[in-house]
Amino acid sequence: MSLRTHNLARLEQETFDVLILGGGINGAVSAAALSARGLRVALIDRSDFAAETSSNSSNLAWGGIKYLESGELLLVERLCQSRNRLKRAYPSTVQEIRFLATLQKGFRKPAWMLYAGTLLYWALGRFHTRAPRLLSRRQLRQREAVIDDTRAVGGVEYSDCYLQDNDARFTFNFIRAAMDHDCVAATYVEAQRCDWIEDHWAVEAQDREADARLQIRARVLINACGPWVDSLNRTAGIDTRHHHLFSKGVHLIVDRITDGNRILTFFASDGRLFFVIPMGTKTCIGTTDTQVDHPHARVEDTDRQFILDNANDLLQLEKPLTTAAIIAERCGVRPLAVANDDQQRADWVRLSRKHEIDIDISRRHLSIYGGKLTDCLNVGDEICRAVSDLGIPLPHASRRWYGEPHISVYREYLHQASLMQLDGMTAASSSEKLSSRLWRRYGANALELLDGIRSNPDWGELLIENAEYLRGEIELAARREMITRLDDFLRRRSKIAQVVPRDELLRSPGLYKACVILFGDQAEQKLKAYVDAMEPR
Repeated sequence: MSLRTHNLARLEQETFDVLILGGGINGAVSAAALSARGLRVALIDRSDFAAETSSNSSNLAWGGIKYLESGELLLVERLCQSRNRLKRAYPSTVQEIRFLATLQKGFRKPAWMLYAGTLLYWALGRFHTRAPRLLSRRQLRQREAVIDDTRAVGGVEYSDCYLQDNDARFTFNFIRAAMDHDCVAATYVEAQRCDWIEDHWAVEAQDREADARLQIRARVLINACGPWVDSLNRTAGIDTRHHHLFSKGVHLIVDRITDGNRILTFFASDGRLFFVIPMGTKTCIGTTDTQVDHPHARVEDTDRQFILDNANDLLQLEKPLTTAAIIAERCGVRPLAVANDDQQRADWVRLSRKHEIDIDISRRHLSIYGGKLTDCLNVGDEICRAVSDLGIPLPHASRRWYGEPHISVYREYLHQASLMQLDGMTAASSSEKLSSRLWRRYGANALELLDGIRSNPDWGELLIENAEYLRGEIELAARREMITRLDDFLRRRSKIAQVVPRDELLRSPGLYKACVILFGDQAEQKLKAYVDAMEPR
């Protein structure tokens, strides 16, 4: 019996302390925190975990330097402290990186003011990162030759953090941690009706894979559906203090533009921040910031052209980027929390990604609005306090629910990896050590991978060329990561679909082998469904 099938049965058999709707970063940390602290938790998502906004970010864990311009110093200070906390808790994943910001002639602020802003940012972050530097045009060019400095007057270099792997993987690891504390989580289960009956919630849901109905009961209901929070609340008859506005963000992934390991920051033609982000052997460029009226977003030709035009204008490339250079695209909707009484005054361009938690005490219902990855640990803590205040005591209220395994586990892992000469394997094709990569992705479960490689040497082989994922990682995903559709693995548990060109991926003999590992006798059906669902570009 698969993990998902087992959990579907439990969803109907048990009554839960808390049911969470939505498996993005807000739902993931809520599940991890509540289950680790002793509650019986269930989590469902109508799609895959992290399938929407939480798999389409810029992969940054940053303190929100752009909010300095609107004077939100307290928010920036809080986000910087959240960033520092993430960095301490997940040193293998959340790492400091230098940002190189170029200032063009005619910009609305002088260079000294931009530098003063980075100094203030550094101070608000309690000097937890390397100090900023004011750069001349010549120094800017020396640091990164790919920058077109024709119209540059100088720039600044400062530090922030980013995710060494992808955002969806980071989100899933919270859900996996929750399942390790007996959270009952299931993908492709959609809540269709939510009724408060006397002292509990009765949720009618649909298993979208089997087209079957489920009845789920819980004492507390948490709406963590991201951009769909409002629509689900309307269905459940819940009134809240906030609602969402939406901003569409698009990134394009191309072959590596520069060997430098800095994030290049510019002000795009519309005045907003534009990033060139290292992504292993690839580069991620963007983002757009377009107001939309609904959470259903897709990449339009105008989005692609905006990003390509700005990249070609701001960078000195051997040849201009065209649509033919695009390997993959990322498109997500940022849900921006707005107080209902600000509906007529809200300036969506200046809105921050701060989160708000609205609580209906009488019906034990929580709605999470807004939020961003940087602040996710605070969301988990606040949800725990809110649930406790609703009269649901947490048996282990002081237990730490986040962070990498204890250093002793890491040392044992490194010892075993060294004995196996893991980093000398031919599979370690990137500049990063294979031992570092496996620990970052799987934590203590990387020990299971080592055991599998010792017992089955083919676990140490790469199935898909240029993908940097071992056969053993796919075997582990099949057992522990609730892979229901091929895209779940290629796009979210891994980043294969983001770094391997589509045609190359479909031609790879290893893709079918991966399907066999993941889906057994359903391999051909799942592969066909994946190909049929691809959108033409």
